[in-house]
Amino acid sequence: MNTLSKKDLLLIGLMLFSLFFGAGNLIFPPFLGQSAGDKTWLAMIAFFITAVGFPVLGVVAVAKSGGLTNLAKRVNNVFAVVFTVLVYLSIGPGLGIPRAGSLPFEMVVSPYLPQTISKSFALFLFTFIFFSVAYWLSLSPTKLINRMGKVLTPLLLLLIAIIFLGSLFKPLGSYSVASGDYSTNPLVKGFLDGYLTMDTIAALNFGIVIALAIKSKGIEDEKTVVSISIKAGLIAGGLLVLIYSLLAHLGATSVFRFGATENGAQTLTNVTTYIFGKPGAILLAATFTLACLTTSVGLITSCSQYFATLTNKISYKSFVRILSLSSMVLANLGLTKILAISVPVLNAIYPIAIMLIVLSMLDNLLKESSLVYKFTILFTGVVSIVDALSQVGFKLDFISDLLSKLPLYSQGLGWVVPALFGIILGLLSTTIKNNLSNEIFAQGENLK
Repeated sequence: MNTLSKKDLLLIGLMLFSLFFGAGNLIFPPFLGQSAGDKTWLAMIAFFITAVGFPVLGVVAVAKSGGLTNLAKRVNNVFAVVFTVLVYLSIGPGLGIPRAGSLPFEMVVSPYLPQTISKSFALFLFTFIFFSVAYWLSLSPTKLINRMGKVLTPLLLLLIAIIFLGSLFKPLGSYSVASGDYSTNPLVKGFLDGYLTMDTIAALNFGIVIALAIKSKGIEDEKTVVSISIKAGLIAGGLLVLIYSLLAHLGATSVFRFGATENGAQTLTNVTTYIFGKPGAILLAATFTLACLTTSVGLITSCSQYFATLTNKISYKSFVRILSLSSMVLANLGLTKILAISVPVLNAIYPIAIMLIVLSMLDNLLKESSLVYKFTILFTGVVSIVDALSQVGFKLDFISDLLSKLPLYSQGLGWVVPALFGIILGLLSTTIKNNLSNEIFAQGENLK
């Protein structure tokens, strides 16, 4: 079998969308709209590049390379192991999965708890049910297409559609004036906001899940797997653009009626309560929980599949059990300490992830030059790691001061110029190396 039916392709695209679309993706666009106001769409254009474009390319890059480890090996074997483990730990059990379990509780359950009910007990009960369902769904990754593509994702999209349609019948107001950095440079701010969603790193995890789902349909040819991954990515990307646009519009129009809020969750709470009254809280709770559940399943599945390849002693199902249980425990202990450790790690590896994806997409032009990968990742990594160390108070004064002079450094993009320099240096080094090899070969032929 070398092709996939349109129905199966659509289901895989819906599945990929649901893997990406967690609670953070639900609450961030409304906050962007609230802050960007009349410059919302300028900011969103740039936001789409880093919040949609790079994640979709990440899935394609992993499918094209046969896995994140194979992609990272183009730098070297040690980097491949260290980087891949850090990616899976930080976006998975170290941060992403526990946060996905506790966030819907904190946002839409905790505020409505009666004072007679213990918050800690309610959190335990909520996370126990949440991770039990996530555990059950993760046990059979080949069935995720049907369970998520046919049921969970359409339900999630329906809930979001109900909220948006409600806003059309009960308008919120007009767009306000942009505030902060959005008023002066909405394109740069929107680009950075999408960068901070961390979906590009998640894409490096989800690529293996999508490839496995495609192969479960009888597709074995690697080129066909990559082709279908691209098509599924376009479906998921199109849905993300649509949903982000709807949510940003809600945020932009909400300021007229409610004023500015501290985060997107409060914005959505105000909107749903205004449109639907008290039932709006139930609608929002269901939307948040579904968004977090689908992302958790994707993270548990992809992390378990990777860790199972590292040892023969622990099976995939055992890792699913371990990750589900540990994530539930961490979700109950509180995420403040986890965030303090995990967020700097994510900030250190995110630019590296972006450049790995970019290089993978340019392989034909770069002729898969190992030196290009080595120099680019080296220069990108030095800047992003030093910046991450500074965030946790470990400042290397001389190096930090030197790097702070880089273009775009103050805007969080100091790694861009060093990355471009790495590509150029890698190409020059490869050309020189090839010319020397050709000369030595020619001299050897002449001696004969």
